[in-house]
Amino acid sequence: MKFHLSSCFLLSGFTCFLLGDLNEKHDSLPSELRINGGSITKILGKYKDEILQSSVKLFRNDKLIAQGILVDSAGYILSKASSSVGARTMRTFNNQSFPIRIRKRDERTDLALWQVLGPPKIWETVQWVDLNQSTALGTWSTATGRAMSEIKLGVISANPRIILREGGVMGVLLEDLNISTSGIPITEVLPHSSGDRAGLIIGDRILKVDGRAMQSTDQINQLMHNKDPGDLLTLRVNRKGKEVDIRITLGHRSVGFDLFNRNLLMSGPVSKRRDHFPFVIQNDLPLEKEMMGGGLFSLKGECLGINIARVDRVSNYTLPYPIILPVLNTWLRELR
Repeated sequence: MKFHLSSCFLLSGFTCFLLGDLNEKHDSLPSELRINGGSITKILGKYKDEILQSSVKLFRNDKLIAQGILVDSAGYILSKASSSVGARTMRTFNNQSFPIRIRKRDERTDLALWQVLGPPKIWETVQWVDLNQSTALGTWSTATGRAMSEIKLGVISANPRIILREGGVMGVLLEDLNISTSGIPITEVLPHSSGDRAGLIIGDRILKVDGRAMQSTDQINQLMHNKDPGDLLTLRVNRKGKEVDIRITLGHRSVGFDLFNRNLLMSGPVSKRRDHFPFVIQNDLPLEKEMMGGGLFSLKGECLGINIARVDRVSNYTLPYPIILPVLNTWLRELR
């Protein structure tokens, strides 16, 4: 079955009908007219099954932490590394469970390769798509839902691009000193930031970071720029004349310094790593952070790439398959 974008005219006419109905009755729409998941599933037809059969969920201690896609019939799964770390089992769309182990990880792309353990089996794998025909701005795309019994629908919402590193942050403000041998004073700790959770307080003076003496604010800022959200640091601070070691997990800049950004406040949980990617496609699918690592698909069930970061409530980043394949092919050659 084929689905053509010309059917958008039908959707447009349907929208006009709904608006007319609202203007006349001023009543709430019945649920079957407000929720279109069933209709979308019918439009996708057989392609829904192809998407679901090549998609899996990854669990740690029976908690869903990421999704993944099957990329080799021998049972290799590709997922988002920083989300899937510690996974022990995977479940298929029909709720079959299998143990897994990690085989490869790539820091540059934040990808991880997992292997299904157990008796040999031939697995259904994703089929990659020609990006030139499927990633134009406004093109429809799909992904599996959290329960993996439904399909999410959205569009490519921004031009493909490089995402630069923003650096991790402690969520504190430092006194602007050119140089100090007695530590760099913390003048403010942002509520709910990484520094706040780690126990930093106003008046602490940072002496060392990971054993390296800090003598200027610029020196600390440069070190932070070269770190990513989720990185763990050990600070030696002077607190009221006593030296104390504090371990801190860096946060994301937008969370640390845009606490009152309305979009972020409405977004809910987002990915720990959301920057420093070589190239991404952006989509607006309604995905949760636990759905990262899953595939982004065309309406014909072909895979565009891996959903690599939930940025906010209307933005997800996807690593396109030309970025993925060189890494994946190298891994598979080494493992076979």
